[in-house]
Amino acid sequence: MQSAPHHRSRSRRGAAAVLVAGTMAASLLGGNAASARPYPEPESTAPTTLSLPSPPGGKNVKVLVFHASATEESPTVDAGIEAIEAIGLSGPAAQRFKTVATDDAGVFTNAKRLGTFNAVVFLTGGGDVLDPEQEAGLESYLEAGGGFLGIHDAARTEPYSDWFTGLIGARPAATSPAGVQRATVEVPDRVNPATRNLPVEWKRPDKWLNWSSNPTGKVHTVARVRESSYQPGAGANGADHPVSWCRDYDGGRSFYTGMGGTAESFAETDFRDHLRGALQWTTRLSRADCKATIDANYSAVKVTQPNQPGQQDQIGEPHGLVVAPDGRVLYIGRGGGANGAPVVTDWNSPDMGKGLGQIHVYDPATKKVTLAGALTVFGNKGGGDELTKVEEGLLGIELDPAFETNGWVYLHYTPHSGLDRDKHVAQRRVSRFTLDLASNTLDPASEKVLLTWPVQVHSCCHAGGGMAWDSKGNLYIATGDNNSSGFSGGYSGNNPEPAFKGLSFADARRTAGNTNNLNGKILRIHPEPDGTYTLPAGNLFTGQEQDEGGDKTRGEIYVMGVRNPARISVDKKTDILYAGWVGPDAGSPSTTWGPAKYDTFAAITKAGNHGWPFCMGNKQPYRDRNLPDPGKPLGWYDCDAPKNESPNNDGLVNLPPITGNTIWYSPQGGAPDFPRDANGIPSYKNEEARYLLPWLKGGGQATMDGPVYRYDAATAGAEAWPRYWDGKWFVGDFYDADNPRHAVLTDPKTVGKGGLPVTAESLKKIIPVGQGGIRNLMDWKFAPDGSLYVLDYGRGFFTSDSQSSLWRVTYKGGEATPAATDLARKAEQ
Repeated sequence: MQSAPHHRSRSRRGAAAVLVAGTMAASLLGGNAASARPYPEPESTAPTTLSLPSPPGGKNVKVLVFHASATEESPTVDAGIEAIEAIGLSGPAAQRFKTVATDDAGVFTNAKRLGTFNAVVFLTGGGDVLDPEQEAGLESYLEAGGGFLGIHDAARTEPYSDWFTGLIGARPAATSPAGVQRATVEVPDRVNPATRNLPVEWKRPDKWLNWSSNPTGKVHTVARVRESSYQPGAGANGADHPVSWCRDYDGGRSFYTGMGGTAESFAETDFRDHLRGALQWTTRLSRADCKATIDANYSAVKVTQPNQPGQQDQIGEPHGLVVAPDGRVLYIGRGGGANGAPVVTDWNSPDMGKGLGQIHVYDPATKKVTLAGALTVFGNKGGGDELTKVEEGLLGIELDPAFETNGWVYLHYTPHSGLDRDKHVAQRRVSRFTLDLASNTLDPASEKVLLTWPVQVHSCCHAGGGMAWDSKGNLYIATGDNNSSGFSGGYSGNNPEPAFKGLSFADARRTAGNTNNLNGKILRIHPEPDGTYTLPAGNLFTGQEQDEGGDKTRGEIYVMGVRNPARISVDKKTDILYAGWVGPDAGSPSTTWGPAKYDTFAAITKAGNHGWPFCMGNKQPYRDRNLPDPGKPLGWYDCDAPKNESPNNDGLVNLPPITGNTIWYSPQGGAPDFPRDANGIPSYKNEEARYLLPWLKGGGQATMDGPVYRYDAATAGAEAWPRYWDGKWFVGDFYDADNPRHAVLTDPKTVGKGGLPVTAESLKKIIPVGQGGIRNLMDWKFAPDGSLYVLDYGRGFFTSDSQSSLWRVTYKGGEATPAATDLARKAEQ
């Protein structure tokens, strides 16, 4: 609950202005609009508060519609009163109420009368309509547990009152556009009674207000208007432009909507439904959570301590986490040593690149960390250029669906043993180990190797690593393209020339674009109890295709054409696969070579080709290049019928068509798009770009896909993230500047088909960025109790340091309001 001061904060200038306005209104409007009395002189005593029932109103629910104005009465008043009356007389009997309308502000000093109303609606036209005593009465009404609904110009009412500003939540900017415009309203709250029945994208005409100060984070936004769908004019609020919101305020409940600026609005079925839900909550006929996106209701706390000097007893070089059904968190270190520890980069040394990939366990019951075990991995070569450093090591972790009984842990890693030092090739593997559930100890002798494949390690980078299960017991394994990005100018990684002992290391057509190679893919297998696996139906290939002579496909491939999918997740309610991968390095688009670096997120509903290194974003092609002169641009790739004509390709030449992705972003902005010529080729001119997702951009950028949150009442703890977030997909970036750290909502009709998210909201104050916050987000997962665990990589690459840590983010907002015991009609619980 947010309280407000009881003193009047109006200036003497304000009092004088009210006196003049009131006198003028009385002469022009016959006294109806001038019921506010002048402010008392400074020496006057403060008004006394009213004695009201707590909460006001009863089961014979009544709504007061107050419509005074310091100027000419708005033409919306009659339409608004008629709509609210009709809402109160319709619907189920248990939700009906009586409506009383007045422009007499004296009602707010009449305790006997005011106390009979369950909620007060301000359908006011702006200006100062309450004197201090009347405002004190309204304040007392809220303190007693009353409900308030403000509509459109109500935000212009009582302009000199800080308390009323808090009640409304925001004030309109003077530069708000005046005319009626059709716009798209994004509706992120799918559980609030005021929005749960509305379209996710709601197109409607209205007068749209800009806010002098954006209320996001201080109120709970249930709807926002998309500025790209109309002309917001000067003072626009940007990608986050709230239009309807609510919060518990000063003991009561306050709901405000900036819609309803036209008389015609009140005849709309959907707008009436919006008002109906707001009134259900403010009158105490139903409960609602109006706290879920208020920043102060969340707490982010480190649960690990810094490592002991020179050790990694608490945390290794952070690279992934998973949460067990009992709440224990298992998290891995890739293989870099403690900050400052020596590394060996000489290929002639037997210890070259040798590191430890640790598995730590955090137990929230004891708040203690256990080092469960470590694997000897290849991946500790420190920093340097791409021909020195590597990103191999311990890359991914998952728990068996029956982990509580069998203790099986799946690890995705690159062992140091088996390294081919002559050809600079390692063997990546996915293995199953057994964890002793009593002692949190991993048994290295229990290893069952499920899957192995070769990776070139002469050059860095892009190892991938994430893993996830679907509801059918299929395991998804994300693998990177394992190619250098330094030989193509930062554009398509399709340079066939650079090679070491005959093995290409800069041509992603050999890996990600190759139907016969497991790198640059998301694999899908079905692990069996004996440590083997079978292939589920519905993968991209069966492995038995006879196209182009046969033996050119791998049946494990579910998704091809991904670059560095470090994190993936599966929503087990829908079995939609979510993935994010890092793009190349070009800082801007090229009319010769194609798009800038696009970091990418995709919601994937079926097996497919997601483009790299042929196309990016919404099927924006790169230019082909080949021997004998890779510096010479050839034709543009055809995203609908791509061909892999690399000399390093041992798979199919004719590839599956490319599926557009859900989110992509560059240093210039979110989802860059360009005009296309008659052949469908984008112009790639910066000045012609449109940014379809204005809420994000990059710079230094590295996607970190997150989970889809699912609220589970059976397991949710007292600190669980609320139901509001259910179904929202968490997308983030390793970096925390302008980069994404958002929860997005997708449209079920277009998800998986290249459809853009409908709406997004920033998490940067809930999962805090900046100094003292989570600067380098490496992984994030929800626990069964509804809390969120986040790995912060730390501030030193290829090491762990004092800032490497595991965080827990919890919700402190409490239950929905009003309390069940305060509902006006108890049967509505």
